[in-house]
Amino acid sequence: MTKTNIKEIVANQFRKSITDDIQQLLDLLPQHLNSIISEKVSVSDLTEIVLDVGRKPEVRYKNSNEFISEIPVTYEDIDFLCKHIGPFTSDNRAGIERSLHRISAIRNRQGKVIGLTCRIGRAVYGTIDIIKDIISTNENILLLGGPGIGKTTKLREIARILAENKKVIVVDTSNEIAGDGDIPHPGIGKARRMQVSSPEKQHAVMIEAVENHMPEVIIVDEIGTEPEAAAARTIAERGVQLIATAHGNSIDNLIKNPTIADLVGGVQSVTLGDEEARRRQTKKAILERKEPPTFNVLVEIRSRDLLAIYHDVASAVDNYLQNIQLVPEIRGMDQEGQVKVWQEETNLLELEKDKIYQKTKIFPFAINKDRLNLAIDSLGLQIELTQDIMEADLALTLRSQNKNSSKITKILKDKDIPLHLIKNNNTNSMVKFLTHIFSLSTEMDEEQHIALLEITEVINKVKLHKKTMEASPANAYIRRLQHRKVTQEGLKAESIGEEPNRRVRVYSNYYK
Repeated sequence: MTKTNIKEIVANQFRKSITDDIQQLLDLLPQHLNSIISEKVSVSDLTEIVLDVGRKPEVRYKNSNEFISEIPVTYEDIDFLCKHIGPFTSDNRAGIERSLHRISAIRNRQGKVIGLTCRIGRAVYGTIDIIKDIISTNENILLLGGPGIGKTTKLREIARILAENKKVIVVDTSNEIAGDGDIPHPGIGKARRMQVSSPEKQHAVMIEAVENHMPEVIIVDEIGTEPEAAAARTIAERGVQLIATAHGNSIDNLIKNPTIADLVGGVQSVTLGDEEARRRQTKKAILERKEPPTFNVLVEIRSRDLLAIYHDVASAVDNYLQNIQLVPEIRGMDQEGQVKVWQEETNLLELEKDKIYQKTKIFPFAINKDRLNLAIDSLGLQIELTQDIMEADLALTLRSQNKNSSKITKILKDKDIPLHLIKNNNTNSMVKFLTHIFSLSTEMDEEQHIALLEITEVINKVKLHKKTMEASPANAYIRRLQHRKVTQEGLKAESIGEEPNRRVRVYSNYYK
């Protein structure tokens, strides 16, 4: 990317504008709730309003939530709101005419609505300037990211931009992209919108859009079933540009999901001949990509202003299946609002290409499995722990447990399964063992290992205790690796403090 292009992107980022029409939603609430929210709540940061019968009304922000009244929600409050919105569809979702807000219902066993989640919808203009060069290439593009990270917002903006010069149809299953009602929200510009009567019919509407309306681009939110994956491949094969989102946070989530792995080519087990297995220095049974991927480009949305881009999905999947470290292009915004483009510096050790191609199964006994899994994750290894000694590739135990007379030791010898020993039952000993046995490179020093192990422990404690926690002070490079790990786990973090005590603080999804 040229310096000129980066400057243009930066300028566009500063011209972002937001349309949320939040007053439309507030006007539908009972008067006492409308008054409280209007007077006490920062509506510009609001993401959800939660109303459950018998509980205090709650508002949620990006990283926190709060109760806004001591008076519990009543059945009358719920009924009042339900009467002023459109009907709920089969997936218990409703909307407000020509707005992007979504109201989801919780029902009791008799079908009566007893809870509502009112999600604030916003049209944000300028969110895809950072990838505008990619969407204009006619390539099929798949967006991945966790809930609430901005996938639908980006799809809406993509529809608006492409519709200026192309025939674009949005397949809008839950009316999240173009809002409720027959007239689409202006956030999609000149794009046309096809509504879907129920989620299970999304794949049929996708095909109908191609066959009946001659689009050049089809945009779909949340491909999550096999029929939808098959419909996506049909669309791509007909020469129509397809831009969609899918369930999953990263490319490895997608590859491991048998339901929609076809979007990136699918995975199949292949048995090699003896000669070919020797040539590759691998086992005879390996995993390979089944067919060309439906999507040429994959964009992982790691945060609202940080994207990981795989420009060649086929090569990325092939490398992943061979345990070769993936190195996507990263595009992001720094604290000064500057766009940065770089190749990701891995926070995981890369396996030697000619050593391991297959997922290894370890049988641990007298070993702390949580610590062993932590060591495996910190090295990025494709290793699985098994309790079935017969399917293990190797076994691991403590030196103190190595007794020739034990039943396990005899079974291992009979089945020719190698037994490895470590001195201590701690994570550092396990990391050293794994590094040695799998002939890993030594690009990551001990300080980085310790920092990544620590942030993993912090993440686990945050998830368990639902409270904010901090890691030890670290330099800027290590903090960046820690931030990436936090994002991969679906949590939020920020760096706090002054050097040399600057450190990463991790928030739960519930409290800040």
